[in-house]
Amino acid sequence: MNIPQQPIRIILADDQALIRQGIRYILDLQPDMEVIAEASSGDEAARLAEQHQPDLMLMDIQMPGMTGIEATQTILAAQPDIRIVLLTTFDVQEYVIEGIRAGASGYLLKDIDMGEMIQGIRSICAGGAIYNTTNAGNALVELVGRPLSVYTSPSNNDTEDTDTNHAASVHYDGLLEPLTERELEVLQAIAYGRRNFEIADELYVSESTVKTHVHNIIQKLGVKDRTQAAVVAIRQGFVR
Repeated sequence: MNIPQQPIRIILADDQALIRQGIRYILDLQPDMEVIAEASSGDEAARLAEQHQPDLMLMDIQMPGMTGIEATQTILAAQPDIRIVLLTTFDVQEYVIEGIRAGASGYLLKDIDMGEMIQGIRSICAGGAIYNTTNAGNALVELVGRPLSVYTSPSNNDTEDTDTNHAASVHYDGLLEPLTERELEVLQAIAYGRRNFEIADELYVSESTVKTHVHNIIQKLGVKDRTQAAVVAIRQGFVR
């Protein structure tokens, strides 16, 4: 994975100082990461996010005052470009669902291998999403399971996706053009955190075709990247 020229600017939010210190020690050893601030509550995390405008925040869910999920909603409402990864000791499906709906780009358990956390941070900052817990899969199935209200209509696009290249009945004020059934399938895979080559294998299409679909999805949803596309889709009910 390419290391960015500028380090990833990170804020740690956890009410346990020892956990913050341990994570900070590891992250500060990485040449492409820099911990710029620490918060011990959700309210402080929201204030520091506004003050420092980080690239990414590692956010504990259970904190005094505003919870990590509430802080995530507050922060992203004002600064949607910040990536937030929720950290917790609790592998609870409801937390995963609430976190995704709040706009979090990831959900990790605190006992995760630090190497996985580091790679997860890099992946998220490159436009991916990480939900690496036992219950995350079940939560994503519940949220992403299958397209809503799909109807078929003729399409002018004659590609290897012709069998499923039809308009889909989804409604969203920011949607610039209807999504095709294939685009909905790709969008679901994006929400699962799949990379392009994995989506290509699953759908039996070329990776270049997947890249085209991802580009079209981002354009149609009016978002900046694939993570924002997945968040918009889940929150707007395009997929369940």
